[in-house]
Amino acid sequence: MLDQYGRKIEYLRISVTDRCNLRCVYCMPEEGVEQVSHSEILSFDEMTRICRICAKLGITRVKLTGGEPLVRKGLGSLLRSIKEIEGIEQVTLTTNGVLLAEQIEELAAAGLDAVNVSLDTLDRAQYMKLTRRDELEAALRGLEAALQYPDIRVKVNCVALHGENESQWGPLAYMAKERPIDVRFIEMMPIGLGKEYPFSSQELVYEALKAAFGEAQFLTGNFGNGPAIYARFPGFTGKTGFISAVSHKFCESCNRVRLTAEGFLKPCLQYSTGVDLRAMLRNEAGEKELEEMIQKVIFEKPRSHQFQMEGSSKQEDLEQKQMSSIGG
Repeated sequence: MLDQYGRKIEYLRISVTDRCNLRCVYCMPEEGVEQVSHSEILSFDEMTRICRICAKLGITRVKLTGGEPLVRKGLGSLLRSIKEIEGIEQVTLTTNGVLLAEQIEELAAAGLDAVNVSLDTLDRAQYMKLTRRDELEAALRGLEAALQYPDIRVKVNCVALHGENESQWGPLAYMAKERPIDVRFIEMMPIGLGKEYPFSSQELVYEALKAAFGEAQFLTGNFGNGPAIYARFPGFTGKTGFISAVSHKFCESCNRVRLTAEGFLKPCLQYSTGVDLRAMLRNEAGEKELEEMIQKVIFEKPRSHQFQMEGSSKQEDLEQKQMSSIGG
């Protein structure tokens, strides 16, 4: 369906859990966060019901995320249920990869279309510093396991961290040299702990990569569900992508809404506005009532974020939760 600004909203990101097996410095405190009880998290049946209603309204693509989605048992069954919904064309996954090797076979059998593996460095010591866990080898095993399934598109997501992982931008991009991997560099979003980390702009990352690999050819066309722009460096098999929400604001083409693990439907990452679908579901709201509320949230999606306009929004309207609780 269209929102009030004429944008076609067709992409739903679902956080299936707020829990994670890593403690990335820009996402979660070292001691973790206060975990929500299982009873407060949407069941797979509830998530599937919401997806079924969203599909009637024009949602065609679903991303499963977290926290870390693979720490929730039985994720393959949810994936399969969503894939079976009429109108859903793609179901994809974002993961840190640590548990991917042991689950990829089941996910592939359930119909997984693509997987994004979050990986900010290939250096073990730096990985331990950024994630507070010694799991780089497990993450790389997960990435390799996913590459054994040619029908599953594989991407690597790197958050470009100013003063932290510049030395790794080249090695990460080089993963796309001879393999069908798209490596994307993401600007730090000023949400939660991310506010403490200055972002590295798309231009800064590109200049570093150009110095290493030469001038890239920027590509036109749609290569995924989101706002990434892509380039191909000389001799590379895979592509290099840039997701630059701060320096290259893409709100005018935003096509997504987010569902938190607790069932809160958010039309925009920056704002706390939305609707508690869990309460409606558990108060036995009917299909029509749910559909009308989802339709209202989508229609009223804000025009844009205001990350670079300090004080432009009321503080009570801004999202105060960590990214792990919202869904990355």
